[in-house]
Amino acid sequence: MTGTPWLDRRQMAAWVRFVAVLELLPGVLDSQLRRDSGVTHFDYFVMAVLSETPGRTLRMAELAGATNSTLSRLSHVVQRLEERGLVERFPGPGDRRVTNARLTEDGWAMMQAAAPGHVATVRRHVIDVLTPEQVDQLAAISDAMLAGIDPPGPMAAGYRRYDGPDGSGE
Repeated sequence: MTGTPWLDRRQMAAWVRFVAVLELLPGVLDSQLRRDSGVTHFDYFVMAVLSETPGRTLRMAELAGATNSTLSRLSHVVQRLEERGLVERFPGPGDRRVTNARLTEDGWAMMQAAAPGHVATVRRHVIDVLTPEQVDQLAAISDAMLAGIDPPGPMAAGYRRYDGPDGSGE
């Protein structure tokens, strides 16, 4: 034994429920996107990140950081998306050692078609089951956990962009 204090009953009740959400929610999101759009939740996440960048383009290394992915995993996903004509890779201007990924027009059209169903699923299973106060609490709780697991890390820009009072990030 290391002397680590065990979780008490209240803490254990919160923890096991949180673990259940971590296990169940990704499957719910993935199933809806596969059924309606033929992409995984991670595919959608990669394309969503690209869709929100200038020129819908990012260096692969930056995209890996923004999606919390290894370059190897991201490369496989982007290759699959490339085969479907949704994303394209090309050498970085001025530095051919750099590879960029860009969302194609077909990828952008797919995102526009997929987004309403995805948002409806997020609303149905997360947002609409909470009160407005609980939505604020969920953001605060998530921030507290992220401070320990992603202290101004590579994903921070993605989840901080809506922090302004009007959702503008400012």
